[in-house]
Amino acid sequence: MKRQFDDILLGSIELFCLAGELSSFTAAATVAGVTPAAVSRSVSRLEERLGIRLFVRTTRRIRLTDGGRAYFEQCRQALAQLVEAEREATGQQVAPSGLLRISVPTTYGHYRVLPLLPRFRERYPGIQVDIHLGNRNIDFASEGYDLAIRVRSLPDSSMISRQLEDAALVVVASPDYLRRHGEPRSLEELQAHNCIQFELPSSGKKIPWLFKEKGKDVESVTEGSYCFSDDVLGGVTLARHGAGVFQTYRFIVERELRDGTLVELLRPFSGRSRSFKLLYPHGRYVPFRVRTFVDFLLEQL
Repeated sequence: MKRQFDDILLGSIELFCLAGELSSFTAAATVAGVTPAAVSRSVSRLEERLGIRLFVRTTRRIRLTDGGRAYFEQCRQALAQLVEAEREATGQQVAPSGLLRISVPTTYGHYRVLPLLPRFRERYPGIQVDIHLGNRNIDFASEGYDLAIRVRSLPDSSMISRQLEDAALVVVASPDYLRRHGEPRSLEELQAHNCIQFELPSSGKKIPWLFKEKGKDVESVTEGSYCFSDDVLGGVTLARHGAGVFQTYRFIVERELRDGTLVELLRPFSGRSRSFKLLYPHGRYVPFRVRTFVDFLLEQL
């Protein structure tokens, strides 16, 4: 294997990461025990090698450029992996530790993942968890995430996809709405109802409703006077207050179905689901903390 990095270059990367983390050459120099000029030379050496500017420099402060931020996130992860690999090799890593950054959809986060985290932290107190709750597709490389949970797998061969669960879908409405508008008994009758729409943030397209009819999977394009995006819980709230009919995950509305706040509709056409998947970058080395969290989720879900 040909050498790609000499000792000076590796040292320059470490100093660059310190400067990026602290937003100061002087602070980075103090932590590293070198002069600010040495930090500046190291950054200049990297900029010359890469052919890009890593920092915007002013008389008072420095900040990472867009290219510098992307490089910083990659280098920081690589250095953390080297530290962890050394700990494992020397037997120091008896328990997983470090910062775990995960991105989870709002609904799945509230109802599935967040309730499990206290148990996870009790079992692995050395792991700190940084959570992004949202439905946009994050960029692993530039944003520094370790894992993401999504309904749809990303069309990216560099990602590993592990299925967590098939979440059953259910159509619901409030008793008040049904008193005023009646209950749909078929997919054709559903078209006459106010069907609350959910719009995908990534594409702006409204999600079709999924059913089984005569043993076959069918999609139904519905219409309604309410449309929202990003947070599925908005549709549940609207349905609970009599705004219309809504299709959502059964695990979200189990309590409302039990206490009668919502009523399940179109039972003969149920049986469809959507699959939640755990995604993380494919690589020969997966950090111990990441492997630990993957195994924990698969065990629990």
